[in-house]
Amino acid sequence: MFITFEGIDFCGKSTQVKLLKNYFEDRGKQVVIIREPGGTLISEKVREILLDKKNSGMTDETEILLFSASRAQLVREIIIPNLQSGNVVLSDRFFDSSTAYQGYGRGLPLEFINTINAFAAGAAQPKINRRS
Repeated sequence: MFITFEGIDFCGKSTQVKLLKNYFEDRGKQVVIIREPGGTLISEKVREILLDKKNSGMTDETEILLFSASRAQLVREIIIPNLQSGNVVLSDRFFDSSTAYQGYGRGLPLEFINTINAFAAGAAQPKINRRS
């Protein structure tokens, strides 16, 4: 099971992830918590680039491609192997954030956002999206 939590900063996503983790663990499930961007060695390096204030000149197109690159690595290195092992994967953000921030927020074409989200996520489509 792959469940994502979406919402603005400081709305309680991480708190809800922890509560759901406890719920599943109390029922004997193995749970993996991830965040976006990040979660792997490569994805964390991409996160550093995205969050570094020195990169304020980054274009909107570069930003979405970096988020997607981080996501693609996370999906293939962490999410898919854990789902194949029968683990529950809980994510603090996933591709709905790109749709909101880069699509609606930055004005990039939604068709492009949806295409790149699908490409980066591959087989890792959330079963439940919880928006805070």
